[in-house]
Amino acid sequence: MQVPAPLEYERATSVDHAIGLLERLGDSARLVAGGHSLLPMMKLRLATPEYLIDINDLHAQLGYIKVEQTQIRIGAMTRHRELLESEALADTFPIFRDAERVIADPVVRNRGTLGGSLCQADPSEDLSAVCTTLGASCVIRNSGGERVVTMEEFHRGPYETAVGDAEMLVEIRVPIRGNGSSAYEKVERRAGDWAIVSAGAAVWLDGGVISDARVGLAAVGPNTTGLPAVSEALRGREPSEEVYQLAGDLAARHCSPATDTRGSADYKRHLAMELTRRALRRSVARLNGRV
Repeated sequence: MQVPAPLEYERATSVDHAIGLLERLGDSARLVAGGHSLLPMMKLRLATPEYLIDINDLHAQLGYIKVEQTQIRIGAMTRHRELLESEALADTFPIFRDAERVIADPVVRNRGTLGGSLCQADPSEDLSAVCTTLGASCVIRNSGGERVVTMEEFHRGPYETAVGDAEMLVEIRVPIRGNGSSAYEKVERRAGDWAIVSAGAAVWLDGGVISDARVGLAAVGPNTTGLPAVSEALRGREPSEEVYQLAGDLAARHCSPATDTRGSADYKRHLAMELTRRALRRSVARLNGRV
């Protein structure tokens, strides 16, 4: 480990102030909230911003979970701990609580934010997989207004997002649909570590038949991965072990893991298959009141 390169520091007092600083300072500036991803990269000189803009004082503006009739809106400064402890969020999307229970440790969860996790764009990041599974949208603000992008549009590559140099992620919107539930499964080397592979699933039923299903994977490609093929294959079928296996086989076939220190590509494909089965099974069990 090294020490970070010399830099200037300023504390933003509002969203508009932060965006104004980003406009003035350009791509030499970075935002910091929890800092659990950025600061280690700075110590290793993998990131060398000239200016650091602290946005922790913006929690009052951007730290919220608002349940509406058709969607849940979550501020980008909402802490992991707040996501974990929200009963309203867990009642509607239990996948969030599943994921938060296996993210890092209490110290990180007390300071880290949803927006910081998504903007880090790590292919192994848990909440990116959760938001991909749920079909969430990201609200990006600049001095001219706001724009809304899907998760597929938001993540452009490893550690690269749709947020521009003078822009800021301010909110995540998750659509609410009736008679659905969700779950998250993860295999890691040790508690709180990055995923070897993880899988999120969301299922909606209509008359005992799957009206829609979504699966999102992490750590099996350059981005968190949504699987439209699984959705297409499961619609109109009754939940069963045969259907879960079909979805697992499709997940293994449509992911692109690489062999690394966490495991071989074949092992990761096997995990993608098995964790997809488990997540779908648990989602349906929750819908039927068995979990």
